[in-house]
Amino acid sequence: MPIARVAAPVTPDRLFDYWVPDGLAVQAGSVLRVMLGRRRVHGVAVEVVNRTDLSPERLSPILEVVAELPLLPTDVCELAKFVAAYYQQPIGQCFAEILPPLGAGRSRQSKKTLQDRGAPEPDVIEGEGIQLNGEQRAALTDLMPRPPAFVTSLLQGVTGSGKTEVYLAAAEKIIQEKRQVLVLLPEIHLTPQLEQRIATTLPGVRATTLHSALGAAERRERWLAAARGDVQLIVGTRLAVFTPLPRLGLIVVDEEHDASFRQQDGVRYHARDVAIYRARLRDVPVLLGSATPSLESYAHARHGRYRFARLSTRANPRSALPSVRLVPNRDRGTDAGGFGEPLHAAIGERLVRGEQSLIFVNRRGFAPSLLCVACGWKEMCPRCAARLVVHRDAGALRCHHCGHAEAIPAACRQCGNRDLFPLGFGTQRLEGALKARFPRARVLRVDRDSTRRGGAFAAMREAIVAGDIDILVGTQMLAKGHDFPRLTLVGVLGADNALYSADFRATERLFALLEQVSGRAGRGELRGEVLVQTDFPQHPLFVALARHDYDYFAEALLAERRALGLPPFGHLALLGAEARSRATVNAFLERAAERARLVAGRQRGICEVYPPVAAALARRAGMERGQVLVQSLKRSNLREFLPRWRQELERLGPRTVRWNLEVDPPVVA
Repeated sequence: MPIARVAAPVTPDRLFDYWVPDGLAVQAGSVLRVMLGRRRVHGVAVEVVNRTDLSPERLSPILEVVAELPLLPTDVCELAKFVAAYYQQPIGQCFAEILPPLGAGRSRQSKKTLQDRGAPEPDVIEGEGIQLNGEQRAALTDLMPRPPAFVTSLLQGVTGSGKTEVYLAAAEKIIQEKRQVLVLLPEIHLTPQLEQRIATTLPGVRATTLHSALGAAERRERWLAAARGDVQLIVGTRLAVFTPLPRLGLIVVDEEHDASFRQQDGVRYHARDVAIYRARLRDVPVLLGSATPSLESYAHARHGRYRFARLSTRANPRSALPSVRLVPNRDRGTDAGGFGEPLHAAIGERLVRGEQSLIFVNRRGFAPSLLCVACGWKEMCPRCAARLVVHRDAGALRCHHCGHAEAIPAACRQCGNRDLFPLGFGTQRLEGALKARFPRARVLRVDRDSTRRGGAFAAMREAIVAGDIDILVGTQMLAKGHDFPRLTLVGVLGADNALYSADFRATERLFALLEQVSGRAGRGELRGEVLVQTDFPQHPLFVALARHDYDYFAEALLAERRALGLPPFGHLALLGAEARSRATVNAFLERAAERARLVAGRQRGICEVYPPVAAALARRAGMERGQVLVQSLKRSNLREFLPRWRQELERLGPRTVRWNLEVDPPVVA
């Protein structure tokens, strides 16, 4: 009898055999309902065979083929297998990443969701059109192969250089050839602005968005529309990389350097790299874009592995890159809410001229911690190795790692002193300081707390564009992708914090963030200025930032990475483990490291295994955490090593330890 080997959404990395009842049409890629123990789950048939090693009494029948979903195409199934093998993730959970939410009620489709569904595809897209300057036209010619075929290209363009226009021009060509385009963005809040640009420049195109903020029914219907070929342009976050697209012709990854493309829970993968692999499977071009490319992509472009084009000036000829001034941090011993006098003066000048300012700090809340001035006590989270953050508006201390919250104490829990001081500054504190210093200014705070309500961020953005706001206070939600023509000043606070990080990627991420947020200034015809408060103005990072010279900074980092054998010249894997007891974690990791050395030894020392250490956040949500780092100078060696080590790990136990492997980890500290 036919046997279906099924990938089920469970942790064990294995396929489950089921017999196929008569009359049930099952083939590779069929989405099925099956019983797994006492649970009814959805799975995907990976293959159909004629024999199994299981005895007949141990086999269960397939319950049904899920009629509401189509057969998963070969390239999508191969993509799931790639993620499972490369990232060492359970294959059933990798297939589950592909599927849309199932079992929810139907939703009404809006005109905005699918434009003119069922209408014939236009041969010519009519609208405002996409006007490219010389640099943009040259980039499009250099990066898009004719006829379209697999090639990875990197478009490096300064902020405001019009990378989006190049993407849309490339998309237009592909759509006119009756094919589909997938555009990946790092964050959900960037999708509305791109939707608007698409509607303006490509109004005849049937477009839709896919991201986790959609309701289950709406997300399923958009997934189905893409899988049927009813839409020509799909804009989505990292989950959209798995969407079935029968006529795929181009993949675009905007802000390709962004850490949000890396999924760090559940199935761990990097959507940019998965997108490149998918493009190879389908023999279509993939276009990566960024003002500050990841060092991996930058190195590939330098050595000819990727095609490369640069946009060195802003698209608007009357708009120049903002000037950058490095100014001292606020005077010691004063409490001006984190501001130095140069920044206060610059804000005042913009208010007089009717221009907008953005004050950027990557910390939400009122203050990072609560300090007793008598004994030095700081309130810690009872479940994490982290300080509680002061949220004065809510009258609470909150942990930004596990969500624990408690009332702000009236006195020090250690010595009883009532003189408690909020140490440092977050967005709430800056908002209050600005309102006190500039009482007539219209101040708006934009962070995760202020945008929790549905539609809040869109309403805030409309108010900013309309000129109803004078001063913005925000986190990295405002750092990229937004175009506010009257915003001429960006002030950056707390930039030095990342310089103290033990993570080797910290300065790379900091430069990218600062260059992106700097690029919000002066995007219209008004001159922009950036003030960065720092105690280290001679640091190479800030020197490069002041010159808008990514290449200078990247070359310095690449030299360091080469000397240390770090990415992109070396390759890493990180074993993370957590348990209720520190002793349990340590014992597991010691055994894991020992097994790793044995495996590496059998393979003639192809990988270096470092001793176990505590994680950067040593305790989270009541769980003690640690890690073991593995390094290899050859990716092929790491690919050979990891499956064998993983087999050893699965035999180790105990069940009280939760562990995971991360290939190409985003953070190592």
